[in-house]
Amino acid sequence: MISLDPRRLPEHIAIIMDGNGRWAKLKRLNRILGHQRGADAVREIVTASRELGIRWLTLYAFSEENWKRPPREVQALMKLLNRFLKSELKEMQENGVRLRTIGRISRLPKRTQDILSDTIEKTSSNTSMTLTLALSYGGRQEIVDAVREIASRVRQGRMAVDQITEETVSGALYTAGMPDPDLLIRTSGEYRISNFLLWQISYSEIYITPTLWPDFNRNEYLRAIQDYQKRERRFGSIGSEDRE
Repeated sequence: MISLDPRRLPEHIAIIMDGNGRWAKLKRLNRILGHQRGADAVREIVTASRELGIRWLTLYAFSEENWKRPPREVQALMKLLNRFLKSELKEMQENGVRLRTIGRISRLPKRTQDILSDTIEKTSSNTSMTLTLALSYGGRQEIVDAVREIASRVRQGRMAVDQITEETVSGALYTAGMPDPDLLIRTSGEYRISNFLLWQISYSEIYITPTLWPDFNRNEYLRAIQDYQKRERRFGSIGSEDRE
């Protein structure tokens, strides 16, 4: 039995969902079947987050680098995303889940963009939890886009260079208005960030599990949060034991 302290839940959890392809390979299945099983894991973790009271959940669903994958696999991923959004809309509406996206969404197929826009609009007034999908997303690309936006303001005379602060940069990112992640989870045992939320995770707690994403279930999720609750977040200061 995994017990959690409801007073110490992370407000925002971000997840690098890795291992769909390896899961399929280990089972001698087509990679697309691994992605389909990964979508089932998404449903389980979204439901668990909502039931626990996690306010923000951000999932790394498709990176800028993923465009390099075989066209057939990319097409299948977009179709899977379309089906997922359509099938989950009613559930999101009934449970107060709001959908957001971050990334260069204009690169996605027109149909996918339309379905995303429709889902975002229909869930915009929901307040229980915000589910953010990172699609065609890259952390470096996000920072570049933010720099371009700030540079444009300076060029137009709307801002002076010496007025640029950390808050200015945060406000120009795709995640403007969102709290930074308290906990970053990575599945599949890889010890890298993979260009995900590079600015936002500067003080996030990181939890890495060898479990491949299709096998990442509610209990695995609870263990990650339990591990988070055992840590002391210092944000650059000294810990309580060092003050004694």
